[in-house]
Amino acid sequence: MYDVIVVGSGAAGMTAALCTAQHGLRTLVVEKAAHYGGSTARSGGGIWVPNNAVVAANGVPDSAERASTYLAHIAPEVPAELREAFLDAGPAMLAFVVAHTPLRFRWVTDYADYYPEAPGGQPRGRSVEPLPFTTKLLGEEIADLEPPYVPTPAGIVITQTDYRWLTLIGRHPRGLFTAAKVFARRFLPGRRLTMGQALVAGMRAGLKALNVEVRLNTAMTDLHVENGRVAGVLVDGEVITANHVVLAAGGFENNEQMRKQHQDIGTEWTVGAKANTGDGIEAGVKAGAAVGLMDEAWWGPSVPLPLGPYFLLAERSLPGCVLVDKTGRRFVNEAAPYIDVVNAMTGDTWLVFDHGYRSRYPFCGIPPRRPLPRRWKDAVLTAPSLEELAQEADLPELIETVRHFNTMTVDGKDVDFHRGDSAYDRYYGDPRNHPNPNLAPLTTGPFYAVKIVPGDLGTKGGLRTDARARVLREDGSVIEGLYAAGNTSASVMGHTYAGAGATLGPAMTFGYLAGLDITGGTS
Repeated sequence: MYDVIVVGSGAAGMTAALCTAQHGLRTLVVEKAAHYGGSTARSGGGIWVPNNAVVAANGVPDSAERASTYLAHIAPEVPAELREAFLDAGPAMLAFVVAHTPLRFRWVTDYADYYPEAPGGQPRGRSVEPLPFTTKLLGEEIADLEPPYVPTPAGIVITQTDYRWLTLIGRHPRGLFTAAKVFARRFLPGRRLTMGQALVAGMRAGLKALNVEVRLNTAMTDLHVENGRVAGVLVDGEVITANHVVLAAGGFENNEQMRKQHQDIGTEWTVGAKANTGDGIEAGVKAGAAVGLMDEAWWGPSVPLPLGPYFLLAERSLPGCVLVDKTGRRFVNEAAPYIDVVNAMTGDTWLVFDHGYRSRYPFCGIPPRRPLPRRWKDAVLTAPSLEELAQEADLPELIETVRHFNTMTVDGKDVDFHRGDSAYDRYYGDPRNHPNPNLAPLTTGPFYAVKIVPGDLGTKGGLRTDARARVLREDGSVIEGLYAAGNTSASVMGHTYAGAGATLGPAMTFGYLAGLDITGGTS
C-alpha cells in the first residue's frame, strides 16, 4: 500500500513525486518504458515560469500582474483559475526544485516570450534552463535515462543558450567563442548533461535522496477504483493500491488510432517519446474523466528525414529563406512561433533557400558549407537555378514570390508578414545581417527546396483538471483520488504557446500543485 502512485517519470511526474515524498508520503513512480524521463529527457529543458527568482536575479523586471495580463490575452479560452494557479505556484515550484534537488538554473538570456509585443509580454524572456549536471551525482541510475532527441558526439554537451550562437558559427564571433567553449567542456572531469537530460537527471537525483523508487518497464493498464474513488493502479494484472494517483504519462502522440480520431494525422512526424500512447488519458476517461484540447499538439514545422523528423527552430528564422505552399507562395512569417507556422499550413509546404544561406548557416545539424547528406534526397530538392527548382518541385508561383521577397529585403521591411518585427523573430536572426536580421535575398545557386511537415513535440490535450490538478468529470465534479499533470492533462496554454519552456513550466507546476493538494502542504 502506497500513499501516492505517480504514473510517468517525466518532469510533471517527478515534480509531483518529489513534493509528496518530501512531505513524508510513501511514493512510487511507475514508468512503462525501459528508461525514465519521457519526452522531458528528449527536450531542450527550458522552463517558462513568469516572475521567477532566477530571471529576477538578472535584473529583468516582471510581475504576476504582467504575466496574468499576457496569458489572459494569448489564451483567453483557458479558465482564469487555471491560469492564475499556474502563475501563483510557478515561482514557488521552481524554488522547491532548487531546494530539494542538485539542480541549479540560469536565465536563457533574452529568449523572448513568443508574443513579446502582446500586453504583458516579455521581450527579454521568462525562460530558465538547468546548468550542466554532473552524472556522478546519480550513480549507476544514469544508465536508465531516456536518450536525447538529437544525440551529440561523446563529451559534447550543448545548452539552449549555446544553441542560439552555434547557429551563427560562420557569422558571429560569439558563434566561434561558443563552439570553443562547448568543445572545451569535453575535457572537464566527469560526464555532464544539459537541457532535458540534465533536468530529468537532477530530478531523479532528488527522488533518489528520498528513497523514491522509479519502477521501469511497468505499464499501467488501468486505474483501480473502490467506491467511486481511485485507489490504485493495475500493473500486469496486479493491483497496486494507493490513496492517491497522479497521471503524468505524457500525451498520445504515438497512438495512431487516437491521433487519427482527434487530429486526422498519424504518428510519423512527432518527436515525443515512443512510450507516449495515451495510456493515462484512456484510463482517466474510463474512470469518468472529461477531456479537452484533444485536437491540439505542441506543433512545429519539421523536416521528414530518414531517421525521423527534425524539428526546425532557428533554420526558418535566419535570413535567406522563405516558406512556401504548394503553389510557391509565401503564407506566413517564417520566424513566427512554431505552433503558429503549423496552424498556417494547409498542405504541401517547402522551405526554399539559396547557396548564400547554405554557406552561412547550419541546417538540421549539418554545418555550413557542407553538402547535405544524399540519404535526404526524398526530403531535399536542389537545382542550379531558381527556375529549374520551381519546375522540379512544381511550384509555379515561386519565381514571382522570390522576386517580390528580394525587393523587400533591400529596406528590411516584410510588408506581407512582418518577419523581423518581433523580438521573438530576432532572437534566432543574424545580428550581422542588415537592415533586418531575419531578411536576406535569395540570389545565388544552387537553390534548395526542403519538404516541411506538421511535426510536434507531443500532444497537449488530455484530462480536464481544476486549479489543484484534480481530474474532473464532464459535470465539473472531482474524481476523488485522481490527479493529472503534463501532457496527460489539457494544457493551461490552451491553443497557444507562451514561450520557450511553456510545456515544462506548467507540467512541473501542476505536478507540484497535485503534490501540495495531496499532502496539504504549502511548499
